[in-house]
Amino acid sequence: MQCPPITITFLGTGTSSGVPMIGCDCAVCRSEDPKDDRLRSSILVQSASTSLVVDTGPDFRTQMLREKIRKLDAVIFTHPHKDHLAGLDDIRAYNFFNKRPIDIYADSLTEEAVRRDFHYAFSDTKYPGIPELEMHTITLEPFMVGDIPVTPILVWHLKMPVMGFRFGKFTYITDANRIDPEQLDKIRGSEVMVLNALRREKHISHFNLEEAIATVHDLDVPAAYFTHLSHQMGKHEEVENELPEGIHLAYDGLKIFMK
Repeated sequence: MQCPPITITFLGTGTSSGVPMIGCDCAVCRSEDPKDDRLRSSILVQSASTSLVVDTGPDFRTQMLREKIRKLDAVIFTHPHKDHLAGLDDIRAYNFFNKRPIDIYADSLTEEAVRRDFHYAFSDTKYPGIPELEMHTITLEPFMVGDIPVTPILVWHLKMPVMGFRFGKFTYITDANRIDPEQLDKIRGSEVMVLNALRREKHISHFNLEEAIATVHDLDVPAAYFTHLSHQMGKHEEVENELPEGIHLAYDGLKIFMK
């Protein structure tokens, strides 16, 4: 499936608590560098005719207002944790202005959470103003969203299956600490890869900085950006200066253009 030119916008690059973290007085949380302000992790993928987001965290409304996104066709979910799911109700505005349901793509585990947490959207008796969702259950089979081809990649968040996604030569993976060999093969050949790197210290269910760098090098991807960052990682500018060539920390609002 040929992917058209796409623009990827990082809507958020922070971990579940965001940065700054509530109640924290560390140097990162007090930083005046805007690149140290991190909303919950999500990306926007746009072609000339299609606009989709990967995950709708608690900051979804703020993110879409910041980027002035007028049209949204679909939401693709990685997994059912609240920091990736909680903002879904705010797609109601797109229902109203675009005058159509929003297509939702999720695996069976995440679909169950969506139907539970937003049960009113699936009720037989619906009242005005609720989200209008068109649910699509995905597996590991590739699928299309408008003119954008999507290849799911299964990764592991400790024992929870999480979906990463490849769009043409761009791969996005968050909330992972293990990727099986056959799924790694789906990433090979990417020109740009996004991978979670929570902090410097080892973590039970996320790649740390060292593991994320090693994964990128093993896959020989020429350009990589790390996301789902906690305040424990350190200040953006300081960490950025330590990274190997071709590897960067992502930041909120960063745009990547793929031909």
